[in-house]
Amino acid sequence: MIQNILIDLDGTLTDPKVGITTSARYALEKVGHPISEDTNIDWIIGPPLKASLAKILNVDADDTLAEQALMAYRERFAVTGLYENHVFEGVAETLAELKRRGYRLFLATAKPTVYAKQILEHFDLAQYFTEIYGSELNGDRTNKGELIQYILEQQGMQADQCIMVGDREHDIFGARHNGIESIAVKYGYGSEIELQQAQPKYTIENFSHLLNYLK
Repeated sequence: MIQNILIDLDGTLTDPKVGITTSARYALEKVGHPISEDTNIDWIIGPPLKASLAKILNVDADDTLAEQALMAYRERFAVTGLYENHVFEGVAETLAELKRRGYRLFLATAKPTVYAKQILEHFDLAQYFTEIYGSELNGDRTNKGELIQYILEQQGMQADQCIMVGDREHDIFGARHNGIESIAVKYGYGSEIELQQAQPKYTIENFSHLLNYLK
């Protein structure tokens, strides 16, 4: 019996493309590695950001340059990029209905908790969540499997009473690592091939379709 719903943020509840990619370009230019405007970096949305920046820079994730790029990213994102974002269709209404039905909702994002809370409060979505969980600024719990494990431990929840909703393979794999079924949204940043290979229990076209699977 599902009682608890863990929900990803970027690409699932909101579309953060402008804020994330513009802040990433700012950061790369600041550390001396600018990229052209026609280079598609949408793939960085969702996974741990430092590793993605390191990949673009062609260095290890623990390299000093990757850390410098992450700090430069946050300079812009914390002030401006947070709000270059919009809520997907049907999200607020669906969250309200899920809460009305008695489900407990938990945000589970690789984004630092401090930013996640600001975003949900800005868009008036925080009211629907029992708790907001993200990573730490030092990089702890950017791995989705570790984050979900932490949530289960903190809340004392059983895996078979939970389901994870997200748009990337990291959401599905992280849930599976903890014995949790998952629902993938198709409108986010995970490609069709990525989601097929990850094998969530269900895939949905619109966030509101959650209501059809959670009764």
